[in-house]
Amino acid sequence: MDYVKIIHILCVMGWMTSIFAVPRALIFWKREYANMGEMGPLGDLTRRLYRFSAGLMVIALITGVWLGVARWAFAPWVWVKLGLVGLLVIHYMMTGGMVVRAKRGEFRESDMYLRIFNEISVLGVIAVLWVVVVKPFWFI
Repeated sequence: MDYVKIIHILCVMGWMTSIFAVPRALIFWKREYANMGEMGPLGDLTRRLYRFSAGLMVIALITGVWLGVARWAFAPWVWVKLGLVGLLVIHYMMTGGMVVRAKRGEFRESDMYLRIFNEISVLGVIAVLWVVVVKPFWFI
């Protein structure tokens, strides 16, 4: 079971890299597009990072559910974690929508919006980490 946990942690780390980096990269992509009038190397890098991390997200979700069933028998704290992870998935999908629009040259979001959007994911990850470490509701 430890190998599943290792795979889970590695994939979560990779997915989190994208969650934190892509909204910030969109700010710089937007500036690059304004200067060049077309998608440059930063846009290509941002798209590739997002696509690569999508696979990591899927593996992280599968191994996380596996651990939730096999190791912790879906204890109440696991349900809380899954709910928070679900919110991070929604955040990730919203980021994907921004990446798709950016590829078409549509940058609707302001730099400030993207910065705040980026920080929301940090708060979500802190909440997940708290639930995993503290395991509230363990005895309910």
